Amino acid sequence: MKIIATNLGEPKEIVYKNKKVTTGIFKFPVNVPIFLDAEKVKNDAICDTKWHGGVLQAVYAYSAKHYDFFKPNFPELDWQFGIFGENLTVDDLDETNIHVGDTFNVGEAILEATLQRNPCYKLGVRFNDMKIVKQLWNTTFCGVYFKVIQTGFVKVGDEFQLLQSNKQNPTIADLYQKEKLVKSL
Repeated sequence: MKIIATNLGEPKEIVYKNKKVTTGIFKFPVNVPIFLDAEKVKNDAICDTKWHGGVLQAVYAYSAKHYDFFKPNFPELDWQFGIFGENLTVDDLDETNIHVGDTFNVGEAILEATLQRNPCYKLGVRFNDMKIVKQLWNTTFCGVYFKVIQTGFVKVGDEFQLLQSNKQNPTIADLYQKEKLVKSL
C-alpha cells in the first residue's frame, strides 16, 4: 500500500435541509508532506468532533481502487483525490484484509487500524447526489480510520509497512458489515 495523495480541507459552510452546517469533507490534494498528530491531521478541518477526529479516528485513508468502482455512477463529477473526505488516498487499501489493531509504519508515523467510516449525508453533499451514501453502504469500501501511535510527517510515495498483524481481530470490513446490520434493524 502506497500513498498516492495527501489531502487537507478547510471548514466549509453548506446548507442542508434549510440548515447551515459546517463541514470539513471538502478535502483536496496538497503538494507538501502532512503531519499526522495524535488526534487529527495538522491543518485539516474537523468540524464534527463527535464523529471525526480524536484518538481513534485521527487519520482517514481511502483506496484509489474504490474510485474506479464509483466513477461510472457519477460521470459529471470532478474526480479529485480527497472527494471521499480522506486524508490519505492509498493505491490499494483493502478493508477486507486490514484487521483492527494492525499496525503500520508509514513515513515518519506509526498508525494502528481502528475503525470503519460510516457514510453520512455530508458525503452526499460533497458528491451533490445523496445516492452515493446508499451506494457506499452497499459495498465494503468504507475506508479505514487510524490511531496515530507515533506522530510524524507522511507524503506521496510513502509505503505502509506492516509492523504487527492482528488476524485474530475482525477486519475493518467486518466492522462495517456489522454496523450496516445494526442500522437496518
